[in-house]
Amino acid sequence: MLLALVIAVSGFSALTISASAEGTQTEPAMIVPQIRVTTEDGNGTTLQKADGYVNASITITDVDGSTLSDSVQFKVRGNSTATDFVKKKAFTFKFAKKKNVLGMGSGKKWALLANAFDPSLLRCYIAFDFAREMGLPYTSEQKFVELWVDDSYRGCYTLMEPIQEGKDRVNIDIEGNGGLKDFMIEREENRDEEGVTYFTTEGIRWAISEPEEPTAEQTAYIQGAMDGIIETLKTGSREQIAEKIDVPSFARYYLLNELYKTLDFDYSSVFFFYQDGVLYAGPAWDYDLSTGNANPKVNAKYKKSYDPDDALYCDKMHLYRYLCKLRWFVDEVKSVYRQYYPYIVNITAEGGLIDTLVAEYGEIFTRNFTRTEWKANKWWINLQQQPKSTFSANVEYLRDWLSTRNEWLTAHYDLFPETYLFGDADGDNRLTILDATRIQRVLASLVDDPDGRIAQRGNIQGDDLDILDATMIQRHLVSIAVDAPFGQYFEYV
Repeated sequence: MLLALVIAVSGFSALTISASAEGTQTEPAMIVPQIRVTTEDGNGTTLQKADGYVNASITITDVDGSTLSDSVQFKVRGNSTATDFVKKKAFTFKFAKKKNVLGMGSGKKWALLANAFDPSLLRCYIAFDFAREMGLPYTSEQKFVELWVDDSYRGCYTLMEPIQEGKDRVNIDIEGNGGLKDFMIEREENRDEEGVTYFTTEGIRWAISEPEEPTAEQTAYIQGAMDGIIETLKTGSREQIAEKIDVPSFARYYLLNELYKTLDFDYSSVFFFYQDGVLYAGPAWDYDLSTGNANPKVNAKYKKSYDPDDALYCDKMHLYRYLCKLRWFVDEVKSVYRQYYPYIVNITAEGGLIDTLVAEYGEIFTRNFTRTEWKANKWWINLQQQPKSTFSANVEYLRDWLSTRNEWLTAHYDLFPETYLFGDADGDNRLTILDATRIQRVLASLVDDPDGRIAQRGNIQGDDLDILDATMIQRHLVSIAVDAPFGQYFEYV
């Protein structure tokens, strides 16, 4: 694995070959699904958002060779990413009827995220992966793909389910009770788009996402529901709040965005859905300007998002301005944090999620920069921090930022004050082969244990520390059943 990683990363320093040289390139090996779009007028590479949908045909080829071909409507998507500053455009395509695309469920509409603001190409992917790991409701399925538009290679994209109502999307009933039942809203600070309905509650401005074209009666119903929820958040008891909102999803959504310091969290692309009389947080969306990728020179908010270790970021934003004042809700966030702490550590650890993704998809990440005009060090727009000079440097910046942020939040929340992870002999809140090694070193008198903490954490058998404790950890790590409560936390005695 390590050798594969070194090979994958080492080629990321020469990243400026022009797309005009594409004719001299052989077709790439298929590592991820490939999508080829041919527009009716052959103008797909110059499309602008104002052009709206154009007629096109699409062929989606999976890595197993299976294909899906059909007619689609195709357009540029996004807001900041759709401006003239950004050459690598994101796209939406939609079928006339629902299609199951690459096993991600059925839907008419699909999103192709360009990750143009993210020189690591990883931020959105790992954010969605974490959201899915936590079970955040209706987290979109995703797959890395390579895209051609009108025979022009456009690079590496992430194919996503867009945030919308549907059986295989956000499964809410927007037609029940005469259209006065379920809904979905998006935090929208100041953007005005034609055809979108907006309303404000307690100074918090929202866009109605579902239903897409609400009636005046539906708009009044949605505003009334949100007014009632906010009043309960302001004055209600824990039990009353839990009747109005799904506390677990709110805690998980908060942790995701506080860990990532998502710049847009009080601006846009922040969703909540109302189902059967309860408001849920999510689904997650849009993490390219997160994890230290905001330009700190724009204003104080951007600077705060950029710095990993200076303060909380999301605790005074929209609905969380009320929840984060409540001790019991903060305790809920801390409980979720402890539960998923090993996963969070693994994102940045050697051989962890970032390393795995780079090793698996390194070749297409390379092609994204070497076969196009896209550059890893391109400063696409003033909102983004100045990227590092190479892809590998941008990946390491992301890794270091997330690791530092996790360390700061762990200390801020005093996450493990008087507890330890069973078997964690070296005290890093992870169970790895190093814990077995630490026990062996203590037994061989190569490491001191003056306060007995190593012996307590690594004592698997419940008696004196011995070599069998190390053996039991090793057996557990290779998935051999061991009668011990691995994964649990205990209080120090």
